[in-house]
Amino acid sequence: MIVAFSVTPLGIGEDVGEAVAEAVRVVRASGLPNRTDAMFTSIEGEWDEVMAVVKDAVDAVRARSGRVSMTLKADIRDGVTDGLTAKVATVERYLAADPGTPSA
Repeated sequence: MIVAFSVTPLGIGEDVGEAVAEAVRVVRASGLPNRTDAMFTSIEGEWDEVMAVVKDAVDAVRARSGRVSMTLKADIRDGVTDGLTAKVATVERYLAADPGTPSA
């Protein structure tokens, strides 16, 4: 499964980067495949291990703020591994096959 999630501390002001970094540290320390971009952190693994990491990441932010907002999206599919890179590679393969398509 792949989970993309975002956790945002509330009530600590506009600059939330330091608190969000605590969540990303938890994800990276998990050893599970992961990727962080400007909006979400994605993590790949089995249900129990992924959800435990998400909980720990949220708890890390809660330690800095009594209130947090979390958005989570999951792709639950048995037997898929390396989905974080394979899905992107598939899209890139289609883009390369049609050079007339504008790039993002």
